[in-house]
Amino acid sequence: MPIDLSSPPVVVNCGVATHGVGRSQDRYWLPELWAVHLYGYAAELVIDGTAHQIRPGSVSLIPPRAVTEYRYRGPSTHHYAHLRAADTGTVEPLVLPPGHDQTTLTEHFSSAVAHATLRPERTRAELWLALQRITAERPEPTEATAHVARAIQWIETHLDEPVTVPQIAAAVGLSHTHLTRLVRSHTGRTVVAHLRHRRVSRAVHLLQNTSMSIAAVAAATGFHDLQTLNKACRQETGRSPRQVRGE
Repeated sequence: MPIDLSSPPVVVNCGVATHGVGRSQDRYWLPELWAVHLYGYAAELVIDGTAHQIRPGSVSLIPPRAVTEYRYRGPSTHHYAHLRAADTGTVEPLVLPPGHDQTTLTEHFSSAVAHATLRPERTRAELWLALQRITAERPEPTEATAHVARAIQWIETHLDEPVTVPQIAAAVGLSHTHLTRLVRSHTGRTVVAHLRHRRVSRAVHLLQNTSMSIAAVAAATGFHDLQTLNKACRQETGRSPRQVRGE
């Protein structure tokens, strides 16, 4: 269980939101809060670089600090709640396909939203019950998923280094070919593309939230020169590093 449910979590915000109207993608992160969503649409959800296909009835439980991206296919409505709760030491996100509990979960979320203003204690209880159901259905990780998780974790701790795919494969005990196949099946990207995506994501964060020079950002995110950072940044975001910074 990734989240501590020994007591009801604190509900900071909850509601029903519609996205995908003005733009086809959203990207955000919550530095201190968990996010739980019950989806009413099909889209691609990317959490810390790992892609998930969601459908009506899918559920996600995303820990604090995870970078989340949505790629919509039109107007997209979901129930959501932002929660303050401790973690249990295992803070990997949880994404579940539609299940037999969909009707019950919808009732819990709808009741939570309806009572948020006048009966916040009822909202807290409804979301606590919903989370108990969601985490009870957490699937056991497969061996393939575990390999990908280790590879992604290794990549995250070596983003500032000139790493290669064979190095990553050796670090997690897989062949180059097997690692490439597994990462593509789980993230929708090649290993090289995932590495570039994560480096650019970190570079964007540094550009927007620190006073580091662009050259220092390049060095801190594994790009050996400004030209390489500029090219990768344009490929991933459509903007140059200076445009990302707002200069």
